Amino acid sequence: MSSKKESGYATKGVGQPLEPFTYATPKLGVHDVRVSVTHCGVCHTDIHAIDNYYGITAYPFIPGHEIVGHVSAIGQEVSDLKIGDRVGVGWQGRSCMKCEWCLQGEEQLCIDIVQSGTWVPYGGFSSSVVVDSRFAYPLPESMPSEVAAVLMCAGITVYSPLRSYANRERQKVGIIGVGGLGHIALQFACALDYEVTAISSSPEKERQALAFGADHFMVSSDEAILQESEFSFDLLFCTASNKINWRLLLNTLKKNGSFILVGFPDVEFNSTDLVAHQLSITGSFIGNRATMREMLSFAQEHDIIPKVELMSMSEVNEAILKVKENKARYRIVLVNNSARM
Repeated sequence: MSSKKESGYATKGVGQPLEPFTYATPKLGVHDVRVSVTHCGVCHTDIHAIDNYYGITAYPFIPGHEIVGHVSAIGQEVSDLKIGDRVGVGWQGRSCMKCEWCLQGEEQLCIDIVQSGTWVPYGGFSSSVVVDSRFAYPLPESMPSEVAAVLMCAGITVYSPLRSYANRERQKVGIIGVGGLGHIALQFACALDYEVTAISSSPEKERQALAFGADHFMVSSDEAILQESEFSFDLLFCTASNKINWRLLLNTLKKNGSFILVGFPDVEFNSTDLVAHQLSITGSFIGNRATMREMLSFAQEHDIIPKVELMSMSEVNEAILKVKENKARYRIVLVNNSARM
Protein backbone atom coordinates (compact mmCIF):
# COMPACT_ATOMS: atom_id res chain seq x y z
CA MET A 1 0.00 0.00 0.00
CA SER A 2 1.06 3.58 -0.61
CA SER A 3 2.52 5.65 2.25
CA LYS A 4 0.22 8.49 1.19
CA LYS A 5 -2.95 9.04 3.19
CA GLU A 6 -6.57 9.79 2.37
CA SER A 7 -9.22 11.12 4.72
CA GLY A 8 -12.93 10.58 4.96
CA TYR A 9 -15.86 9.95 7.26
CA ALA A 10 -16.39 6.35 8.35
CA THR A 11 -18.77 4.44 10.57
CA LYS A 12 -17.13 1.84 12.82
CA GLY A 13 -20.21 -0.33 13.32
CA VAL A 14 -23.90 -0.87 12.55
CA GLY A 15 -25.86 2.37 12.80
CA GLN A 16 -23.02 4.32 14.36
CA PRO A 17 -22.41 7.96 13.36
CA LEU A 18 -19.63 8.75 10.95
CA GLU A 19 -16.35 10.12 12.28
CA PRO A 20 -13.11 11.34 10.69
CA PHE A 21 -11.05 8.45 9.36
CA THR A 22 -7.62 8.29 7.71
CA TYR A 23 -6.43 5.43 5.53
CA ALA A 24 -3.59 4.56 3.17
CA THR A 25 -4.14 5.66 -0.41
CA PRO A 26 -5.15 2.55 -2.41
CA LYS A 27 -2.89 1.58 -5.31
CA LEU A 28 -4.22 1.88 -8.83
CA GLY A 29 -4.87 -1.10 -11.08
CA VAL A 30 -3.92 -0.74 -14.73
CA HIS A 31 -7.47 0.33 -15.70
CA ASP A 32 -8.11 2.46 -12.59
CA VAL A 33 -8.32 6.17 -11.97
CA ARG A 34 -8.17 8.10 -8.74
CA VAL A 35 -10.90 10.74 -8.53
CA SER A 36 -10.48 13.66 -6.15
CA VAL A 37 -13.99 14.13 -4.77
CA THR A 38 -15.54 17.60 -4.93
CA HIS A 39 -19.22 16.61 -4.49
CA CYS A 40 -21.02 13.55 -3.19
CA GLY A 41 -24.75 13.01 -2.82
CA VAL A 42 -26.39 11.38 0.19
CA CYS A 43 -28.55 8.44 -0.85
CA HIS A 44 -30.89 6.18 1.14
CA THR A 45 -28.69 3.32 -0.03
CA ASP A 46 -25.82 4.84 1.98
CA ILE A 47 -27.99 4.75 5.09
CA HIS A 48 -29.02 1.15 4.41
CA ALA A 49 -25.36 0.22 4.08
CA ILE A 50 -24.41 2.01 7.32
CA ASP A 51 -27.11 -0.06 9.04
CA ASN A 52 -25.95 -3.24 7.21
CA TYR A 53 -29.45 -3.64 5.76
CA TYR A 54 -28.01 -5.73 2.91
CA GLY A 55 -25.79 -7.87 5.14
CA ILE A 56 -22.63 -7.04 3.16
CA THR A 57 -21.12 -4.02 4.93
CA ALA A 58 -17.53 -4.31 6.16
CA TYR A 59 -16.44 -1.85 8.86
CA PRO A 60 -14.89 0.68 9.08
CA PHE A 61 -17.12 1.80 6.25
CA ILE A 62 -17.05 5.04 4.24
CA PRO A 63 -20.33 5.48 2.31
CA GLY A 64 -20.93 7.68 -0.71
CA HIS A 65 -21.57 6.81 -4.35
CA GLU A 66 -23.07 9.87 -6.07
CA ILE A 67 -19.68 11.33 -6.86
CA VAL A 68 -18.29 14.17 -8.93
CA GLY A 69 -14.63 15.06 -8.93
CA HIS A 70 -11.48 15.43 -10.98
CA VAL A 71 -9.16 12.68 -12.18
CA SER A 72 -5.96 13.00 -10.15
CA ALA A 73 -4.10 9.82 -11.19
CA ILE A 74 -4.47 7.20 -13.92
CA GLY A 75 -3.47 3.57 -14.37
CA GLN A 76 -1.09 2.38 -17.08
CA GLU A 77 -3.77 1.25 -19.52
CA VAL A 78 -6.18 4.20 -19.17
CA SER A 79 -6.53 6.01 -22.48
CA ASP A 80 -9.98 7.67 -22.43
CA LEU A 81 -9.37 9.95 -19.43
CA LYS A 82 -6.60 12.30 -18.45
CA ILE A 83 -5.58 14.04 -15.24
CA GLY A 84 -7.83 17.02 -14.57
CA ASP A 85 -10.93 15.64 -16.32
CA ARG A 86 -14.17 16.23 -14.41
CA VAL A 87 -16.06 12.95 -14.10
CA GLY A 88 -19.05 11.43 -12.38
CA VAL A 89 -19.06 8.06 -10.62
CA GLY A 90 -22.17 6.16 -9.51
CA TRP A 91 -22.86 3.16 -7.31
CA GLN A 92 -20.91 0.80 -9.57
CA GLY A 93 -17.19 1.44 -9.74
CA ARG A 94 -16.05 -1.71 -11.54
CA SER A 95 -17.16 -5.15 -12.72
CA CYS A 96 -15.52 -8.49 -13.46
CA MET A 97 -15.83 -7.83 -17.22
CA LYS A 98 -15.97 -11.59 -17.91
CA CYS A 99 -19.23 -13.08 -16.56
CA GLU A 100 -22.17 -13.68 -18.91
CA TRP A 101 -23.81 -10.37 -17.93
CA CYS A 102 -20.72 -8.23 -18.38
CA LEU A 103 -20.11 -9.83 -21.76
CA GLN A 104 -23.68 -8.86 -22.76
CA GLY A 105 -23.07 -5.23 -21.77
CA GLU A 106 -25.26 -5.53 -18.65
CA GLU A 107 -22.49 -4.82 -16.16
CA GLN A 108 -24.95 -3.81 -13.44
CA LEU A 109 -25.90 -7.50 -13.21
CA CYS A 110 -22.29 -8.63 -12.76
CA ILE A 111 -22.01 -11.84 -10.75
CA ASP A 112 -19.38 -10.11 -8.59
CA ILE A 113 -21.64 -7.12 -7.90
CA VAL A 114 -20.98 -6.96 -4.14
CA GLN A 115 -17.31 -6.18 -4.76
CA SER A 116 -18.18 -3.81 -7.62
CA GLY A 117 -19.57 -1.03 -5.45
CA THR A 118 -17.74 2.28 -5.53
CA TRP A 119 -17.46 2.17 -1.73
CA VAL A 120 -15.05 -0.80 -2.02
CA PRO A 121 -12.61 -0.20 -0.45
CA TYR A 122 -13.87 3.27 0.58
CA GLY A 123 -16.59 5.51 -0.79
CA GLY A 124 -17.19 9.11 -1.70
CA PHE A 125 -17.53 10.73 1.71
CA SER A 126 -13.77 11.11 1.45
CA SER A 127 -10.96 12.94 -0.29
CA SER A 128 -10.81 10.51 -3.21
CA VAL A 129 -12.07 7.23 -4.64
CA VAL A 130 -10.42 4.62 -6.86
CA VAL A 131 -12.57 3.13 -9.62
CA ASP A 132 -12.19 1.40 -12.94
CA SER A 133 -11.86 4.20 -15.52
CA ARG A 134 -14.62 2.59 -17.58
CA PHE A 135 -17.06 3.49 -14.81
CA ALA A 136 -15.95 7.13 -14.54
CA TYR A 137 -18.04 9.26 -16.90
CA PRO A 138 -16.97 12.59 -18.42
CA LEU A 139 -19.62 15.19 -17.67
CA PRO A 140 -21.20 17.83 -19.91
CA GLU A 141 -19.20 21.02 -19.40
CA SER A 142 -22.20 23.15 -18.43
CA MET A 143 -23.80 20.61 -16.06
CA PRO A 144 -23.41 21.77 -12.43
CA SER A 145 -21.49 19.29 -10.29
CA GLU A 146 -24.28 19.01 -7.70
CA VAL A 147 -26.77 18.11 -10.45
CA ALA A 148 -24.42 15.54 -11.96
CA ALA A 149 -23.76 13.97 -8.55
CA VAL A 150 -27.44 13.17 -8.02
CA LEU A 151 -27.87 11.87 -11.56
CA MET A 152 -25.04 9.35 -11.08
CA CYS A 153 -27.27 7.16 -8.89
CA ALA A 154 -30.80 8.55 -8.52
CA GLY A 155 -30.87 9.65 -12.14
CA ILE A 156 -29.77 6.37 -13.69
CA THR A 157 -31.97 4.40 -11.27
CA VAL A 158 -35.17 6.00 -12.59
CA TYR A 159 -34.12 6.69 -16.19
CA SER A 160 -33.09 3.15 -17.09
CA PRO A 161 -36.45 1.41 -16.52
CA LEU A 162 -38.51 4.38 -17.75
CA ARG A 163 -36.49 4.46 -20.94
CA SER A 164 -36.91 0.73 -21.56
CA TYR A 165 -40.72 1.10 -21.75
CA ALA A 166 -40.80 4.43 -23.61
CA ASN A 167 -40.58 3.01 -27.15
CA ARG A 168 -44.28 2.20 -27.18
CA GLU A 169 -47.20 4.53 -27.94
CA ARG A 170 -47.82 7.21 -25.33
CA GLN A 171 -48.52 5.42 -22.08
CA LYS A 172 -49.98 6.30 -18.74
CA VAL A 173 -47.58 5.92 -15.83
CA GLY A 174 -48.25 6.36 -12.14
CA ILE A 175 -45.15 7.32 -10.18
CA ILE A 176 -45.46 6.35 -6.53
CA GLY A 177 -43.54 8.67 -4.24
CA VAL A 178 -42.58 12.32 -4.72
CA GLY A 179 -39.23 12.27 -2.95
CA GLY A 180 -35.55 11.93 -3.74
CA LEU A 181 -36.15 9.45 -6.57
CA GLY A 182 -39.71 10.35 -7.44
CA HIS A 183 -39.17 14.03 -8.23
CA ILE A 184 -36.48 13.05 -10.77
CA ALA A 185 -38.63 10.24 -12.20
CA LEU A 186 -41.42 12.76 -12.82
CA GLN A 187 -39.07 14.93 -14.87
CA PHE A 188 -37.71 12.04 -16.92
CA ALA A 189 -41.18 10.54 -17.49
CA CYS A 190 -42.49 13.89 -18.74
CA ALA A 191 -39.50 14.30 -21.09
CA LEU A 192 -40.05 10.72 -22.35
CA ASP A 193 -43.64 11.67 -23.26
CA TYR A 194 -45.57 9.58 -20.77
CA GLU A 195 -48.89 10.80 -19.39
CA VAL A 196 -47.75 11.12 -15.79
CA THR A 197 -49.67 10.84 -12.52
CA ALA A 198 -47.80 11.52 -9.28
CA ILE A 199 -49.04 9.31 -6.43
CA SER A 200 -48.09 10.48 -2.95
CA SER A 201 -49.18 10.05 0.65
CA SER A 202 -48.50 13.79 1.17
CA PRO A 203 -51.26 16.03 -0.29
CA GLU A 204 -49.07 19.09 0.23
CA LYS A 205 -46.69 17.84 -2.49
CA GLU A 206 -49.23 18.32 -5.27
CA ARG A 207 -48.03 21.74 -6.42
CA GLN A 208 -44.41 20.68 -6.64
CA ALA A 209 -45.29 17.38 -8.32
CA LEU A 210 -47.09 19.29 -11.06
CA ALA A 211 -44.10 21.64 -11.35
CA PHE A 212 -41.82 18.62 -11.81
CA GLY A 213 -43.87 17.54 -14.82
CA ALA A 214 -46.81 15.50 -13.52
CA ASP A 215 -50.04 15.84 -15.51
CA HIS A 216 -52.13 14.65 -12.56
CA PHE A 217 -51.80 14.10 -8.81
CA MET A 218 -53.33 11.40 -6.63
CA VAL A 219 -53.25 10.94 -2.85
CA SER A 220 -52.35 7.33 -2.15
CA SER A 221 -54.33 7.20 1.11
CA ASP A 222 -57.58 8.18 -0.69
CA GLU A 223 -59.08 4.73 -1.27
CA ALA A 224 -62.09 6.14 -3.12
CA ILE A 225 -59.85 7.79 -5.72
CA LEU A 226 -57.78 4.62 -6.10
CA GLN A 227 -60.93 2.56 -6.65
CA GLU A 228 -62.17 5.04 -9.26
CA SER A 229 -58.81 4.67 -11.06
CA GLU A 230 -59.17 0.93 -11.67
CA PHE A 231 -57.40 -0.17 -14.88
CA SER A 232 -55.94 3.31 -15.49
CA PHE A 233 -52.17 2.82 -15.82
CA ASP A 234 -49.95 0.95 -18.22
CA LEU A 235 -47.10 1.23 -15.71
CA LEU A 236 -46.77 1.81 -12.00
CA PHE A 237 -43.32 3.00 -11.02
CA CYS A 238 -42.56 2.69 -7.32
CA THR A 239 -39.84 4.94 -5.88
CA ALA A 240 -41.17 4.69 -2.32
CA SER A 241 -39.65 2.61 0.45
CA ASN A 242 -42.46 2.95 2.98
CA LYS A 243 -45.65 0.89 3.21
CA ILE A 244 -47.95 1.20 0.21
CA ASN A 245 -51.50 0.01 -0.50
CA TRP A 246 -50.64 -2.94 -2.75
CA ARG A 247 -54.19 -4.21 -3.23
CA LEU A 248 -55.69 -0.98 -4.52
CA LEU A 249 -52.60 0.17 -6.40
CA LEU A 250 -52.31 -3.10 -8.34
CA ASN A 251 -55.97 -2.67 -9.33
CA THR A 252 -55.11 0.65 -10.98
CA LEU A 253 -52.95 -1.22 -13.51
CA LYS A 254 -54.41 -2.14 -16.87
CA LYS A 255 -54.38 -5.82 -17.73
CA ASN A 256 -50.90 -6.79 -18.91
CA GLY A 257 -49.59 -3.84 -16.92
CA SER A 258 -46.23 -3.68 -15.18
CA PHE A 259 -45.30 -2.67 -11.63
CA ILE A 260 -41.65 -1.54 -11.53
CA LEU A 261 -39.74 -1.37 -8.26
CA VAL A 262 -36.72 0.87 -7.79
CA GLY A 263 -37.29 1.42 -4.07
CA PHE A 264 -37.51 -1.20 -1.33
CA PRO A 265 -41.11 -1.29 -0.04
CA ASP A 266 -42.47 -4.24 1.90
CA VAL A 267 -44.21 -6.42 -0.68
CA GLU A 268 -47.75 -7.70 -0.11
CA PHE A 269 -50.10 -8.66 -2.92
CA ASN A 270 -52.90 -11.03 -3.84
CA SER A 271 -51.58 -13.54 -6.36
CA THR A 272 -55.11 -13.99 -7.73
CA ASP A 273 -55.14 -10.42 -9.08
CA LEU A 274 -51.61 -10.87 -10.43
CA VAL A 275 -52.60 -13.97 -12.41
CA ALA A 276 -56.13 -12.94 -13.43
CA HIS A 277 -55.01 -9.55 -14.73
CA GLN A 278 -51.76 -10.92 -16.17
CA LEU A 279 -49.65 -8.35 -14.34
CA SER A 280 -45.90 -8.33 -13.92
CA ILE A 281 -43.84 -7.05 -11.00
CA THR A 282 -40.22 -6.35 -11.78
CA GLY A 283 -37.22 -4.73 -10.17
CA SER A 284 -34.67 -2.49 -11.81
CA PHE A 285 -31.10 -1.99 -10.60
CA ILE A 286 -29.25 1.15 -11.76
CA GLY A 287 -28.24 0.73 -15.43
CA ASN A 288 -25.39 -0.30 -17.68
CA ARG A 289 -22.59 1.94 -18.89
CA ALA A 290 -24.22 2.73 -22.23
CA THR A 291 -27.44 3.78 -20.52
CA MET A 292 -25.50 5.92 -18.05
CA ARG A 293 -23.92 7.89 -20.89
CA GLU A 294 -27.29 8.17 -22.64
CA MET A 295 -28.95 9.39 -19.43
CA LEU A 296 -26.40 12.17 -18.91
CA SER A 297 -26.90 13.44 -22.46
CA PHE A 298 -30.70 13.17 -22.17
CA ALA A 299 -30.73 15.01 -18.86
CA GLN A 300 -28.62 17.81 -20.31
CA GLU A 301 -30.78 18.07 -23.44
CA HIS A 302 -34.08 18.09 -21.54
CA ASP A 303 -32.98 20.22 -18.59
CA ILE A 304 -33.54 17.55 -15.93
CA ILE A 305 -32.57 19.27 -12.69
CA PRO A 306 -32.81 17.55 -9.29
CA LYS A 307 -33.80 19.82 -6.42
CA VAL A 308 -30.63 19.91 -4.32
CA GLU A 309 -29.59 21.22 -0.92
CA LEU A 310 -25.84 21.73 -0.51
CA MET A 311 -24.08 20.95 2.77
CA SER A 312 -20.43 20.73 3.75
CA MET A 313 -18.80 17.29 3.86
CA SER A 314 -18.09 17.96 7.55
CA GLU A 315 -21.88 18.08 8.12
CA VAL A 316 -22.30 14.50 6.92
CA ASN A 317 -24.06 13.26 10.07
CA GLU A 318 -26.55 16.14 9.98
CA ALA A 319 -27.20 15.39 6.31
CA ILE A 320 -27.79 11.69 6.99
CA LEU A 321 -30.23 12.56 9.78
CA LYS A 322 -32.22 14.84 7.45
CA VAL A 323 -32.50 12.06 4.90
CA LYS A 324 -33.50 9.53 7.58
CA GLU A 325 -36.20 11.86 8.90
CA ASN A 326 -37.51 12.55 5.38
CA LYS A 327 -36.69 16.25 5.71
CA ALA A 328 -34.50 16.50 2.60
CA ARG A 329 -36.19 18.40 -0.24
CA TYR A 330 -35.27 16.52 -2.26
CA ARG A 331 -31.59 15.51 -2.43
CA ILE A 332 -28.60 16.54 -0.32
CA VAL A 333 -25.17 16.90 -1.89
CA LEU A 334 -22.06 17.25 0.25
CA VAL A 335 -19.39 19.67 -0.92
CA ASN A 336 -15.79 18.77 -0.18
CA ASN A 337 -14.19 22.18 0.25
CA SER A 338 -10.77 20.58 0.84
CA ALA A 339 -10.75 18.68 -2.49
CA ARG A 340 -7.39 18.71 -4.21
CA MET A 341 -6.41 18.24 -7.83
